[in-house]
Amino acid sequence: MNTVLTSTAMRIENLGVRIGNRQIVQDVSLEISSGDWVCVIGPNGAGKSSLLKAIAGILPSAGTIQVNDFDLSTLSHRDRACWIAYVAQAPVIPPGMTVFDYVMLGRTAHLKLLASESDFDLEMTNYVLTELGLSEFATRQVASLSGGERQRVTIARALAQASPIVLLDEPTSALDIGFQQEVLTLINALRKEKKIAVISTMHDLTTSGIYPDRLLLMAQGQVQVSGSAIEVLTEANISAHYGANVRIINDLGRPIVVPTDF
Repeated sequence: MNTVLTSTAMRIENLGVRIGNRQIVQDVSLEISSGDWVCVIGPNGAGKSSLLKAIAGILPSAGTIQVNDFDLSTLSHRDRACWIAYVAQAPVIPPGMTVFDYVMLGRTAHLKLLASESDFDLEMTNYVLTELGLSEFATRQVASLSGGERQRVTIARALAQASPIVLLDEPTSALDIGFQQEVLTLINALRKEKKIAVISTMHDLTTSGIYPDRLLLMAQGQVQVSGSAIEVLTEANISAHYGANVRIINDLGRPIVVPTDF
């Protein structure tokens, strides 16, 4: 099955999110194309998760979000999901749900009202399970899997959605270093092979500089710095926006962030 998606470009201009009297996200602009990976970093409360939820249409927002020059604000939530798949930091998984049924939920955006899954939906679900090495778990309950396996399942659901843009909120949260590497290597391979545009958030600064093409450093709801990992992950930027003392080690062009006590 050929699931390589056609070329897609998303442009976000002056995106803002207000909750009550608080401006959570302000004037964020971003462009991303097929196969790109942009990672959003920043201290707690910077607005990273709210930014992803606004792009996904979960939170109301001001500004413009266009895919291939098409304004997403004109679409229903279901139609918007055909363009953008969103994986929450802690996805809600119904008790007792099997891996196959959970991944199949990714096809919901493509179903007409009250319609049942087609042969193609079943085929797509089986294909994604095979691609991610999850076929042997198809009849297992999601809750019975390890952390890394569950994370693969949530990514599988997003891929079954067949959306050209995938949003990942802290995809390695609560995973040990082995599972982190497994999940991030998988995302990196899939976005290159399937030409998926990925926007993620991450807390681990060193890890955020390994796989993504670009970083956006947010603080106080705004993008403060953007660019390559070497350009963004500097001692001055981390001190200014995280209030942390660090030393940066350049390891073959990749910055390693080391906390210091002075």
